[in-house]
Amino acid sequence: MEGKTCCVTGHRNLPQKEIGRVKAALRREIDSAVADGFTRFMSGFADGVDQYFAEIVLEKKKTNPALELVAVIPYQKRLDSLLEKSRTYEMLEACADVVVMQEKYHPNVYSHRNRYMAEHSDRVIAVYDGREKGGTVRTIRFAHQMRKQLREIPVGVIIKPKIM
Repeated sequence: MEGKTCCVTGHRNLPQKEIGRVKAALRREIDSAVADGFTRFMSGFADGVDQYFAEIVLEKKKTNPALELVAVIPYQKRLDSLLEKSRTYEMLEACADVVVMQEKYHPNVYSHRNRYMAEHSDRVIAVYDGREKGGTVRTIRFAHQMRKQLREIPVGVIIKPKIM
């Protein structure tokens, strides 16, 4: 595998007023990754951030054919549902590879997918609003544990706990 690999993690439902800013920040992070020698990008293809990231990578691939997008799908029925929608079907068709983590759904399939992406990446881009639970924060923790480069794009008002 030539080049370095970068993946994304982020929330499915962003506040409408934040989407344009997040897409612009993702575009800057992808440009920065390409400038740093990254050529392979992984997305879990969830709604929201994952798909924004995939769209931007594929847009940039038009002028830089060295770029590759890899879809990492948690289970087969999720892939089937993505293939039924023309927008995601076209994105998946443009991917260099589609990895399906498990045949059937289990409660931990998303966590397995996120860990896989962090393990197989040199850099993780995280669009994060400060929640202390959920897949995004767990993926950030995986990245820290594995000593991966982490780039955070903050979203909304991040509430810090009060110190007494």
